Parts: sequence; C-alpha cells; structure tokens
Amino acid sequence: MKFFPFLQYIRYFLQQEDRHSLQSPLVYNIYQGLKNYRNETSPHFSEIENLRQRLLRDQRVITINDLGAGSLQFGSNKRKVADITRYSCSSKKYSLLYQYFCSLTPATTVVELGTCLGINSCYLAEVTQGCLYTFEGAEELVQIARKNIGEYKNTQLILGDISKTFPIFLQDQTTVDFVFIDANHTYEHTLSYFNQLKEKLHANSVVIIGDIHWSKGMEKAWEEIRQMEEVRLSLDFFECGVLLFKENLVRQHYILAY
Repeated sequence: MKFFPFLQYIRYFLQQEDRHSLQSPLVYNIYQGLKNYRNETSPHFSEIENLRQRLLRDQRVITINDLGAGSLQFGSNKRKVADITRYSCSSKKYSLLYQYFCSLTPATTVVELGTCLGINSCYLAEVTQGCLYTFEGAEELVQIARKNIGEYKNTQLILGDISKTFPIFLQDQTTVDFVFIDANHTYEHTLSYFNQLKEKLHANSVVIIGDIHWSKGMEKAWEEIRQMEEVRLSLDFFECGVLLFKENLVRQHYILAY
C-alpha cells in the first residue's frame, strides 16, 4: 500500500499540465491566481509557520483513536506530535492552496473535515468571513488543536465521530461555501461526505478532497465524485482534488502541476 501513492505520483507527473497549455480562460485565471497568491502571501503567515515549527519540535506522545483508514506512516495509535506534524499535516504550499480556493468563495460557511493539529484551520480562518466549522474525531488531537486555533474567534471545533457529527451539522445549514474533506480516508466515507453535501452546495461553492491518490479506494471515490452531474470543473493537484460547480461551465478536468 505504501508504494501506491508513489506509483500514482509518477503517472501524475507525466500527465500534469502547466498554465501555458490551458485552453480555458477561466482555468488559466484560477491557476495563475493560485501561483500569484502563493508567491505574494507566502511571507505573510509567519505566526502560523512558527506554530508549525514548534509542533515539529514537540516530542509529546499522544494516543490517536483513529476512526478512518489508518496511516501509512504509523503502525501504532501512539504517536509523537512532531511526527504527526511532519507526516499528517499539509505542507505550507498546500495550506496556501486551500486558503486561496476558500477565498474565491463567499467564505461565510466554511467546513474542514479533519482538524488534525489545526494548522490548516488557522490558514482557513484567516480568510473565513463567517464561521469555520472544523471537525475532528481524535480527542487528544482536539486538545492540542483547540489551543492552536484559539485566537481565531470565527472558528468552532466539533469533537466526535464525523460520520455522526457532520450530518447533524448539515441539518442546520442552508448552504455551504467551502469544504475541505481530509478525514476518514476511505472510499465509503469520502463518497458519503460528498453525497451529504451536494444539496447544500451552490454555484460559487468549492469542495477540496485531500489525499485523492492515497489508495485505490480514494482514487475510486475521486473519480466517481468528479464525474457527478453537479461537478463542472475538477482540478487534480495530486495531494488534493478541487471541485467547482459553476452551472455555465462545460464539464472539464485538469491535472495541474503545483
């Protein structure tokens, strides 16, 4: 299983496109906007990156009650905070990617499934105009993440089995603007989360699915979701897939270098 992402990366690398090969003006503008955003805002989040560095030095061992597909890196549910930061948290460039796409939406109702240590939560909270709802099933992760994102008053951290807490949350929502699905990395869970979301999405919503090439099951879920009628544009950045829903678009799919 550990070799699967590596083999898929080779395929991704051979198929990826750059901005000069993009025929769609919309996709070109989105992609160039992402590149500019990464370059222009990269120095502006030193406090969050200082937090990352502190976590990378944190030798505390915590117990993870993993409710999903487990980990390729860890053979035990006891893990150092430093190792979780290194292997389970997004890199800075992908945190900026999630933040960029969130900023393209109204960002009134922002959802993150899988808080982990809260690094991506901090990035998303920076551009959230309403409230960021971040869901996590591992109690000891929540204890650490709550301290990390505590200064962001526009954030609500929801502890519990996401398969139970997320449907309850959706009952009270009219629409959802941005969703980052990064929890319970299985075919069944990923498909279930998206199917529950569909009726809450609108033309300007963005959904990002993490680790789409992590396993055969995740790839299958990504392929099925991106071909659904509601999805008009899908962007494969290897570590994640981005979905847009603008109704006037001809359905398109791109594999993009990042």
